Amino acid sequence: MQNEKIKAILEEGLKQIEKAENLDDINELRNRYLGKKSELASMGSIIATLPVEEKKTFGQEMNETKTTLANAIDERMNALKAKALEEKLQRETIDISLPGRESNLGARNPFHIVKDEMTEIFLGMGFEVADGPEIETDNYNFELLNIPKDHPARDMQDTFYIDENTLLRTHTSPVQARTMEKAQGKPVRIICPGKTYRRDDDDATHSHQFAQIEGLVIDKNINIGHLKATLELFAKKMFGEKREIRLRSSYFPFTEPSVEVDITCANCGGKGCNMCKGTGYIEILGGGMVHPNVLKMNGYDPEQYSGFAFGIGIERVAILRYGIDDIRKFYNNDVRFLHQFKKKG
Repeated sequence: MQNEKIKAILEEGLKQIEKAENLDDINELRNRYLGKKSELASMGSIIATLPVEEKKTFGQEMNETKTTLANAIDERMNALKAKALEEKLQRETIDISLPGRESNLGARNPFHIVKDEMTEIFLGMGFEVADGPEIETDNYNFELLNIPKDHPARDMQDTFYIDENTLLRTHTSPVQARTMEKAQGKPVRIICPGKTYRRDDDDATHSHQFAQIEGLVIDKNINIGHLKATLELFAKKMFGEKREIRLRSSYFPFTEPSVEVDITCANCGGKGCNMCKGTGYIEILGGGMVHPNVLKMNGYDPEQYSGFAFGIGIERVAILRYGIDDIRKFYNNDVRFLHQFKKKG
């Protein structure tokens, strides 16, 4: 009687397994026929009531039925998984006949092209790169550079103040002061590339944010001839071997004597044209011999040491190099502008 019941469970279970259409159905059937609360599991208690000669046969039939059902469930489950995967692959098929997405590579900003090239030129002359904070103190930005409070030069360097003694640096010269302070009277040969800020109305030739590369050399027996030779070599490396420079007397509070440095016009070769306003030269930077007061305030004996300093606007050099007509193009993130400087091939 019991064997007939086991046989009926097996037949019904195999039919239901064959009909299962998805993984949820299969899991439900596994619980119904093989779970702890299944009919087969409940029949296990009958074994204890059977005669000894029937217990073995009954137990074997139960185990064989469980094994058959389990194998059938696993087989059906694997088939349904394969079917589900095939359907998913069909839904997600990629049409390889479609054109691929073009990789739109960007281009380097000419600002960075020029900045890196200028840096490499000065590194080749034996300079080292020094860096410093863009948020500076009044002491490093002005006082240690011979620009005391109420000095007229501060009017030309009106900047953004965080509080009375904290500001956005107006030049990279504070890096020179910090380097001299750390050097403790030893020779220095550095360049200081970086962003600077001044309160200005933005237009084609002015920006409240711009960048400089400043240079500083301090050692014994340094004279203005060393400054001229350094800048002349830079001009030839940057703009071509035919370019010449000239020094004009000027004024900066942190250098004495001070000079403006001009370069022969690329358009006319120094003959005079509309671009250079008939002079044959275009101004590119300023510099001079480090003021004795600056040397003293930063730990040097001006009787023993001398030095020169210069400052070059990175955007100005890029404008001259590439003929750019508006300084704001460096910062507007217009890819049409940048793609002009994309390398071919």
